[in-house]
Amino acid sequence: MTHSIFKSHFLKIIYLVILMICVTPLYMYFSQDVQKLKSHFPHRSMRLDTHRFAIMPGRPKGWVSFNQISPFARWAIILSEDWSFYQHDGVDVKQIKIALNDMIEEKKFRGASTITQQMVKNVYLSSDRTIWRKIHEMILSKKVENVLSKERILEIYLNVIEFGPGIYGIKNASNHYFQKSPNALTAREGAFLAMLLPGPKRFYISFRNKRLTNAARKRVQAILVKMRMGKVISPEQFEIQSVSKMNWEQ
Repeated sequence: MTHSIFKSHFLKIIYLVILMICVTPLYMYFSQDVQKLKSHFPHRSMRLDTHRFAIMPGRPKGWVSFNQISPFARWAIILSEDWSFYQHDGVDVKQIKIALNDMIEEKKFRGASTITQQMVKNVYLSSDRTIWRKIHEMILSKKVENVLSKERILEIYLNVIEFGPGIYGIKNASNHYFQKSPNALTAREGAFLAMLLPGPKRFYISFRNKRLTNAARKRVQAILVKMRMGKVISPEQFEIQSVSKMNWEQ
């Protein structure tokens, strides 16, 4: 009798787990109406010291459209953050495999999030480092890619991402660091903004000290190399941008 009751409870648990495995992805997929992002905009607000976004009509203050952003800056960030942005469908399986391999063989963890995933995380999700949030992020990223153009995804991303302590969006970043509009950014300035993204608060030290740290200089140079390889800039432009300085750099 006891064995029969135990077996019955065990089967119920198994069924419940299977149900959760089947239902959870569906909940994640339908948790957000990403269609709204075609015509609406993420509006940032502060709640419990965490930045949250509400999707509403009307452009937020400081919003810039895709074509109002320098191609140099756009490509610097694409090549730095997500080289395959225009090839993948929201999730870069190849980069995930490489990241997993690095973690197993070298015990070194590195992110493999695409620009789409980063946009989804910033607009819809928390920054909690859990497997469930990552799965939610990947599912919504696939959905976003089916609805929005690459240009719209990049536009949203560049308008919500953090470029330094309290500096959100590329318009605010362009004004803060270079006193210019985003459409006037040079290749080196775009590379600097791209360099900030993995750790904007940490890498802000270069601007604060008015001098690039050795690590920041190497990273800016590496991004310029990628831009030359991607034919975003010519070899001649590469040489000029490699030796030029930001307007605040000592």
